[in-house]
Amino acid sequence: MPELYLIRHAQASFGAADYDVLSDLGHEQSFALGKALAEQGVQPDGLFIGAQRRHRETLEGILKGMGRDPQQAQIHAGLNEFDFKSLLDAHYRNRTAPDHMHDERKSHFRTLRDTVLAWQRDEIVDPPETWASFVGRVEAARQMMIESGAEKIVAVSSGGAIGQMIAATLCTPSEQQIKLQLQMKNCAVNRFVFSERSFYLHGFNETPHITAANADPLLTYS
Repeated sequence: MPELYLIRHAQASFGAADYDVLSDLGHEQSFALGKALAEQGVQPDGLFIGAQRRHRETLEGILKGMGRDPQQAQIHAGLNEFDFKSLLDAHYRNRTAPDHMHDERKSHFRTLRDTVLAWQRDEIVDPPETWASFVGRVEAARQMMIESGAEKIVAVSSGGAIGQMIAATLCTPSEQQIKLQLQMKNCAVNRFVFSERSFYLHGFNETPHITAANADPLLTYS
């Protein structure tokens, strides 16, 4: 059966002026993952990314680790992350926001969880994107990839979009999306197998490039 390797981007620049740039460690992670996938015999004939810089840089590192020349990937906005900064700001537009919700990891992710749950319940006035729109574009990206004709697809996306694709595949309640998202490691691989009529989750949050010897510092979540 055809396979989809849906990969979360490598470590970006949390707390920096521009989050959408891989850190030095992020470049190491993507290269290491590419080497590990090549050792598993993964040779993609379809490449997809979101439109964000961290997706492109992660794929470049993966291909380099595989020993492959840079290749043009198809871009689909359905693989983009939702605008979490603007969503948090919208949620706290008319009330006091938690301290350091944008620049301190514990505060950020606790606040993000509660904000996404409110977003799913349509409780946020004038969000940057509706929950229904987000769900729809993630599904559109999935459809495009499985209809591409490729037999082995490597796609780079973000934790929110990946969490939603997994939640939809498993037919879970919407609140499971954020639980999946917050577990997602940088450069984690989520595998799906599919046919014309079926689409199955085959592996979740896998890190074939991480071992006991390199888990510190390669294992990160943001």
